[in-house]
Amino acid sequence: MKLKQLESLLGNLQQFDNPKIKLEQYPTGAHIASGMLYTAENSYEDVSNKVVADFGCGCGTLGLASTLLDVEHVIGIKVDDESLEIASINSDDLEVKMGLIHCKIKNLNWRGQIVDTVVINPPFGTRKKGVDMEFLSVALKVASQAVYSLHKTTTREVYL
Repeated sequence: MKLKQLESLLGNLQQFDNPKIKLEQYPTGAHIASGMLYTAENSYEDVSNKVVADFGCGCGTLGLASTLLDVEHVIGIKVDDESLEIASINSDDLEVKMGLIHCKIKNLNWRGQIVDTVVINPPFGTRKKGVDMEFLSVALKVASQAVYSLHKTTTREVYL
């Protein structure tokens, strides 16, 4: 699939009507999601025929992008039921399958490297400092191949 086609399909996904500030919910834009997953697949072969987990999947954008790039299986994990419902609707609209789990990432309790690749657009830590690092810590424990994560530099202290 070409990058522009992937971005176009992701651009049609339903997003949050009322994002929850406490959970730092915000949509993952089609441009950044398509670029991230397209690069993961076409530069590093980390998507096609792999098991991918989308941590804090929100409306499912990153996980669904991986389904469009021929993932073997994708699992979206989110603590918010409303987000999971939107992700399910988006999955149906794209006519693809994405497993969904209602769980806090820190309570996931997966043992060992059971997925190939983890994709994350985590809460940035503007409400709870370091929450993005909680997502990364779990991702690094369960991914056997790669972790792709988006972060906001203004939530980090810079040491020169």
